[in-house]
Amino acid sequence: MTPLIFLAVSLAGGAGAALRLLIDGLIRARVRTSVPVGTLMINVIGSLLLGLITGLTLNHLLPEQWHLILGGGLMGGFTTFSTASFESVRLTQDRRYLAALANGIGMLLIACAAAGLGLWIGFQR
Repeated sequence: MTPLIFLAVSLAGGAGAALRLLIDGLIRARVRTSVPVGTLMINVIGSLLLGLITGLTLNHLLPEQWHLILGGGLMGGFTTFSTASFESVRLTQDRRYLAALANGIGMLLIACAAAGLGLWIGFQR
């Protein structure tokens, strides 16, 4: 990895984190619920886009450098599975066991399905 690619990945990661903060704030302002809907939407959208980026790269429609920048940087900064894990623990601490289980396992399953869909779309010729 060249220093320029490293810098681009770093900047894209920061942009992804800022975008996550913005989108989560917009969702929280509009959706009143104790369930972390913003994190779910962000992780599913990010997984779909990462799958798409990966599929396009495997299909030789996107250069590997852009896979690093957009996938590892932008989507890596945008998605937030550590926050999803924390939110599941918080729901458990609040004795909302079903919500915690649905949040943890549901997000994992939906995000993996979204990533698979994105990969499939990106790999189509």
